[in-house]
Amino acid sequence: MHLSPAQLSAALSLRDLSDPADGPHAMQALLAEVVQSLCSGWVIPAAWHRTPALVSVEDNYDRLGFSADDVTRDRRYSRYASDTVMLRSHTSAGIPPLLRGLDTDRWPDALHVLPGLAYRRDGIDRTHVGEPHQVDLWRIGPRAKLDAAGLGTADRGSDGSMDAMVASVVNAVLPGARWRTVASAHPYTQGGRQVDVWVDGSWLELAECGPVAPRLLAQAGLSPNAYGGLALGMGLDRALMLRKGIDDIRLLRSSDERISSQMLDLTRYRPVSHQPAVTRDLSVVIDASTIDEAIGDAVREALGERSGDLESVAILARTEASDLPAAAVERLRLRVGQVNALVRVVIRPLERTLTSVEANALRDDVYLAIHAGPVKELIA
Repeated sequence: MHLSPAQLSAALSLRDLSDPADGPHAMQALLAEVVQSLCSGWVIPAAWHRTPALVSVEDNYDRLGFSADDVTRDRRYSRYASDTVMLRSHTSAGIPPLLRGLDTDRWPDALHVLPGLAYRRDGIDRTHVGEPHQVDLWRIGPRAKLDAAGLGTADRGSDGSMDAMVASVVNAVLPGARWRTVASAHPYTQGGRQVDVWVDGSWLELAECGPVAPRLLAQAGLSPNAYGGLALGMGLDRALMLRKGIDDIRLLRSSDERISSQMLDLTRYRPVSHQPAVTRDLSVVIDASTIDEAIGDAVREALGERSGDLESVAILARTEASDLPAAAVERLRLRVGQVNALVRVVIRPLERTLTSVEANALRDDVYLAIHAGPVKELIA
């Protein structure tokens, strides 16, 4: 139920594209533009915080206000190192310790920037990875000053200040883009919203935001009568993909020089030649309770670096034993609580074309990673 030492080491050794210490990347330039836009608009300084990836479960969930039965706590979604320590599932996990130790003399009114990797169990497709990059942007300052600027009243119906923050962020990520906000509850904000941008004829989620919940300040020893603020969280992978016109998240980490050389600035991405896709459909046995995210996580764990050759792994259908022909049930040897799943694997390495033999071997490795039945059907 807990991460093995090898799994923990692999997670902690992953390069953080948002951190200059791990080498230059366009993600850092985009984040710098966002921070500059907010700080110049508010005329306040930025305080940067690089927080640990291993956090207490209390800071990741409890102190942020997540309920004890919140589904995100489930081990199917989060990665636990022990019963009390986990790999953070969001960069917001750094907020409770930040507020507890906030030096209000040094930072009487500032934008606190918390970028880094988050660790989840997720599916495999062109827009999702198990270790996405995020940033939390929190302005914390004197309540009287925020009220005077119209910021402190956002939780009482005034949305001008929140809109100004959103407009600043959107314009930094996608200059001139249309945007909207819709209600979205978060346990650490009041009047929370989701920020969507209009891209290629549809609305796409970019960020979430809201006035900081007074309870969060109070539990850190900061009086809500004296302090207040605004919070915004954004996925940096998606933001960068939108800015550069990238449609495959794997490109952000590609080692192909034709691609990696384009990940050093914010100019529009120029596509290089795409390799042909190889599709394999698998008939496997899985537990009925298995979620799509667990499938993706199991495949990544089994294939390691080779999982980067997979464009997507998707469950197309689940069929219970009662809906299968008797011959199929006998062949698969389904047990109680198991189902037959049709899984489509799309193989498309970014840098080269696989031979048929290589593709079949990769197909078999995916099969072995997710198949829970006693009878194995391998083709390599």
